[in-house]
Amino acid sequence: MFFFRMIFRSFSRQFKRRLLIAVTVCLSATVSVAMLGVVFDVGDKLNAELSTYGSNITVQPKADAVVNDLYNTGGDANSNASGTSESDPTTFLKESDAPKIKTIFWAFNITNFAPELNIHADVNCASESVDSSSCKASGVPIVGTWFAKTLHMDSGESTVAGMNGMRSWWKLDGSWPKDDSAQGLIGTTLASKLGVTKGDTVTLYKTTADGSRNKQRIAITGIYDSGDGDNNAMYIPSSTAQVLANLPDSIDKIEVKALTTPDNDLARKASKNPNALTQDEWETWYCTAYPSSIAYQIEEVIPGSVAKQVRQVAALQGDVLQKTQAVMVLMTVLSLVAAAIAVANLMAASIGERGSELALLKAIGATDGAVSRLMLAETAVISLIGAIVGALLGSGVAQIVGHVVFGSGITMRPMVFVLVFVLLTLTVLIASFSSIRSILGLKPAEVLHGR
Repeated sequence: MFFFRMIFRSFSRQFKRRLLIAVTVCLSATVSVAMLGVVFDVGDKLNAELSTYGSNITVQPKADAVVNDLYNTGGDANSNASGTSESDPTTFLKESDAPKIKTIFWAFNITNFAPELNIHADVNCASESVDSSSCKASGVPIVGTWFAKTLHMDSGESTVAGMNGMRSWWKLDGSWPKDDSAQGLIGTTLASKLGVTKGDTVTLYKTTADGSRNKQRIAITGIYDSGDGDNNAMYIPSSTAQVLANLPDSIDKIEVKALTTPDNDLARKASKNPNALTQDEWETWYCTAYPSSIAYQIEEVIPGSVAKQVRQVAALQGDVLQKTQAVMVLMTVLSLVAAAIAVANLMAASIGERGSELALLKAIGATDGAVSRLMLAETAVISLIGAIVGALLGSGVAQIVGHVVFGSGITMRPMVFVLVFVLLTLTVLIASFSSIRSILGLKPAEVLHGR
């Protein structure tokens, strides 16, 4: 009876040790799979999340870009929606060329774009509810653009582009105007200045280059709050602005939102001078979704254009992505280190309790290698079970992280599981090294005689 009780106690102690090793490996695998799964899929999700806060590439006429570089203005040389300049543009791109953006190699990475014609006009209210004598303003920034324009491509595909998706952070009281209509949006600052509310109608007056004075009645469908100087502007359909300014098929800017890969040394080298790249570097750069390579391809399809990345947005995307990935990789490394320490201690304790058993095996002829392989095989089987369970749990945790943080699931790549299993194998081997050394140091005669 005493003999069986001793065997049961020994088995119970060893079962607990083995269970703890399995749980330790399971937890490490869970953290590693979850973190690395997010790391490999976080790039596109972060870029998509950050791209909701504005364009990361702007396209403008080449002459304007030369002026910007010459005087270091860092922006559009012409008027803009915030009204920082009251001069109208003098060089233009063709609005009919804008859909060509969706024909470049990285067309599927272009999530949205919107052409703009930035002009200035005088505004006069034409509403019975507003005193027109006091409702006047001169030199108001007017932006002719698309709101939700459906484009039918030569490939047979259709896409929707416009400000509706480009200005997702705007607070809009009302509804978006229809394209190719006499409708518009007005900023909160300008609306307050004019005393205009949604549903009112205003009249725009514009003196064109040939000296004629055109006018256009605009029905206000909504009032927007952008949170910046853009609130002093009015947005109307591009076709309406072109008629008002007598500038058919003309735009002076295209804002582009694209999913991009953060810049590295190759991308920075290419942005300075693509012609300085070797053939291999060129192919790598051109076939990677860097902001500079996408901008270069846009220039190829839009005649007379210069496409530039918005440095602040591009830098933010790269910086946030690198820091997020660094944190997750660090958590993975720490979990593996903790697993190595725990497995090493548990194996050492197990060998200490099983010293007599191992010594007996050596006494009856088992070599040090055979005993070591026995212990490694036992640990490997236990660790494999823990790793498989941990991989399944880690996949679930990754999905939870994806839905909570990004609002969508994480795509688990096979590479993640292969990498985690390789890392866990190395971790268990390193943790077992010190324990194997203690097995080699066992002397059967001394152990069996209790010395």
